[in-house]
Amino acid sequence: MSLYYEAATFVVPTQEQSGSLKSRVFNSKDLKSQPKQIYALVAEASKWSPILSEVITQSKLLQQERKLSPSISLLLVHDLLLSKSGIAAPASHPLRVAVTKHKARLSAELTKIRIKRGFASVDELRTHLTRTAGDHAAEKSLEDTARSSKAKRWPHPRWVRMNTLKVSQTDRFRTLNPDYEVVKSLGEVLSAASGKKVLYMDEHVPNLVALPPNTDVSKLNGYGNGLFIVQDKASCFPAYLLDPRPEDGPCLDACAAPGNKTTHLVAILQGHGLKASKSQVWACERDRARAEILKKMIHLVGCDDMVSVKAGQDFLQLDPHKPPWNAVGSLLLDPSCSGSGMIDRDESIGVTLPSRRSDEKDGTVSRKRKRKAISDIEKKSNNEEKIDTSEQGPSPSGNEDVQLSSRLKALSAFQLRLLLHSFRFPNARKISYSTCSIHAQENEHVVIAALKSEEAKEHGWRLLRRDEQVEGMKSWHRRGDIKVCREVSPGDHSLREDITEACIRCEASTEEGTQGFFVAAFSRTLDNSGYASELAGLNGDRNEPSGVPELAAVDIMALEEWEGFSDSE
Repeated sequence: MSLYYEAATFVVPTQEQSGSLKSRVFNSKDLKSQPKQIYALVAEASKWSPILSEVITQSKLLQQERKLSPSISLLLVHDLLLSKSGIAAPASHPLRVAVTKHKARLSAELTKIRIKRGFASVDELRTHLTRTAGDHAAEKSLEDTARSSKAKRWPHPRWVRMNTLKVSQTDRFRTLNPDYEVVKSLGEVLSAASGKKVLYMDEHVPNLVALPPNTDVSKLNGYGNGLFIVQDKASCFPAYLLDPRPEDGPCLDACAAPGNKTTHLVAILQGHGLKASKSQVWACERDRARAEILKKMIHLVGCDDMVSVKAGQDFLQLDPHKPPWNAVGSLLLDPSCSGSGMIDRDESIGVTLPSRRSDEKDGTVSRKRKRKAISDIEKKSNNEEKIDTSEQGPSPSGNEDVQLSSRLKALSAFQLRLLLHSFRFPNARKISYSTCSIHAQENEHVVIAALKSEEAKEHGWRLLRRDEQVEGMKSWHRRGDIKVCREVSPGDHSLREDITEACIRCEASTEEGTQGFFVAAFSRTLDNSGYASELAGLNGDRNEPSGVPELAAVDIMALEEWEGFSDSE
């Protein structure tokens, strides 16, 4: 029964607890139950909580069984009605008895609610809840319609990139996992019933596979020996858009840990005919601890002989004109950012707790010592029907608006500094710049400021136009924000549209299955031509438009204290 006592402490985080549900569970010490079991129970019960809380309330379970707390009742009723194995406790245990003797009434209430919502079966209701997981308007959505697809917050698939350094073909995934069926659309993966094993071969990024949202990739054949890499689709865009070639010269990943993009660069180079060469890919990582993670990833994937890791190396401290950096032909720049586009798989798990009737007094939970922690948590929660355990929290207001603006200003100035430094590598011909941010200040603003810089003019850098991009990126329909480009770069209309089309954006929680992301690539030719030189007429003068980062505004000390996020953290 310790499973339910321990799981209940994670249903509603206290002020002392921080991080996602997964991090809170797996970082906890002295748990008697398996962390995986606790996490699965809390996550599933939370997903079902809009329904189960109504079932519990309507059945008056908490009024009749005063020993039960809201969180404990939610977990027990979930397993009683929805788990194939039932409640994981001895049949004679008092808490199990307290719930099972009301099974008929609880089942009847579940059936009434399911029919009221318009679902023909529990499986159909389960599919809907999976689709709307993380949507705090899910309960309203259930009441409106069982099949509404308007304004839907889609679940996030599990993306895996086949490691072509070890596996020659994407079809190898099915060879390793023959029980998976290939489907024709990503939508079929996103809407797959719980436990259904389907996969979708991505249409944009080669060797990328989408699996259902609840897939435990650690149990798949090939995971432990690096035959595939868990990597979000949008995270694959920077290396794919850069498209390095062996003839370009060495490639440099400027902010490399944990290594997903680094290993993707190597795979792309090998696909273009690269033979093993230790100096072909350089990976800089300023943080030595993260550099160790990078080395482990490189070893797992099997490209130790192709990547040179520079542990503790600050990219800004590299001298572009000294060997070996003066030979670098392409750079991947994915700097720390606000992380506003990131999706934690349980970041938006919200829980609806059943409430006691208004004539019930708080504090009716048992005061026995072994349940003290649960009681303390739930005393604060019994009167709150909906409790959001999201890491994201409420929208910024007041001082939070000011803090966000200040943070974005510092980050964007730092990002611009990194980008301008990459412009100084004498033999570089390609650069990709990306963030896992949805904020224009870190995206279009930085790109436009870089294009307007003296470095871009002096060295001939321009944006890689949409028609020049690799096929999968050329066909991706979400482009830069035209409104933002118009605001920060008034001037030539056709040029502004070219900039917008050259930039690539992704949105989180859509039917495309990506996180929020931004990427753009820069290019130059030997004669220093390109429309970087045309940008002098963009504003008519060198005055930076409002919102574009200025290098003079960078607070380096602030950035040392808070370095933002990488999309793989």
